[in-house]
Amino acid sequence: MQAIIPPVAREDIERELTPERFLRHSNKGDNHLYVVDAHCAPAVMREIGRLREESFRQAGGGTGAPLDIDEFDTMPEPCRQLIVWNPREREILGGYRFITGDKIDMSSGVPRIATSHLFRFSTRFLTEYLPQTLELGRSFVAPPFQSTKAGTHALFALDNLWDGLGALTVIYPEMKYLFGKVTMYPAFGRRNLDILLGFLLKHFPDHDDLVTPLRPVSTAALSPEIQGLFAGNSYKEDYRILHHLIREQGLNIPPLVNAYMSLSPTMRVFGTSVNEEFGNVEESGIFLTIAEILDEKKMRHIETYKEEISNE
Repeated sequence: MQAIIPPVAREDIERELTPERFLRHSNKGDNHLYVVDAHCAPAVMREIGRLREESFRQAGGGTGAPLDIDEFDTMPEPCRQLIVWNPREREILGGYRFITGDKIDMSSGVPRIATSHLFRFSTRFLTEYLPQTLELGRSFVAPPFQSTKAGTHALFALDNLWDGLGALTVIYPEMKYLFGKVTMYPAFGRRNLDILLGFLLKHFPDHDDLVTPLRPVSTAALSPEIQGLFAGNSYKEDYRILHHLIREQGLNIPPLVNAYMSLSPTMRVFGTSVNEEFGNVEESGIFLTIAEILDEKKMRHIETYKEEISNE
């Protein structure tokens, strides 16, 4: 495990956060969202890499390198980086990287995306869905803002990122789907992971096997014992059971998992694969149709952006 690089100079970051890279204002926290890439903003990319590695190591994953930057950040048609910037404290609160389906290199027959080493894609997914899909990855909230003790900026960081994703659905109207993944860390505990996965697979199944894990996790998630825990007559009742079971262990449902679950009732979970290159964490594929996002979430993260740009 190598030492993480020191913070990048704020002046170098601010020099690259130019007006044309500004995306929108956040709904909460009075933060700014920008979109950059490694080629146009190398200093910002370096700071993103530092924060990602710091964040993932703290949770029990990470690459072990001095910073988390890979080929998908730096390839000729790179993933772009969505970041939340606090202009008062002059720091990055969190980020996501993304690539639109029409920019994904398919020359080898396998999509050149980070999830290709985790999942097997069906022909139907590659032809009918991926070209119209916004692929998301490497989401993080900087460690100082992961605790509620850090104040309102911590509470708003993840919500701010969803403001950014909402704006992207407007900027790229031809993209009809979101495809990402959530990371489950070993420290969460095997049984707790099984319970969480059991809930997800019950309520968000992929009956069409559009995408399947290459290295499936050995899990009891679909066992009668785990599935029997969720005896509610609705999603809400089963969610209360899930929340109670996890809280009994002194834990919380991971915030990103909670965020995805509350977006759309038709979300699909593509199973879970072991990521041996990232501390043997477990990665669960998530897929949803943008048009089927709940109206409340559309109003909060998408319609507010439409209003913002209409007032410019």
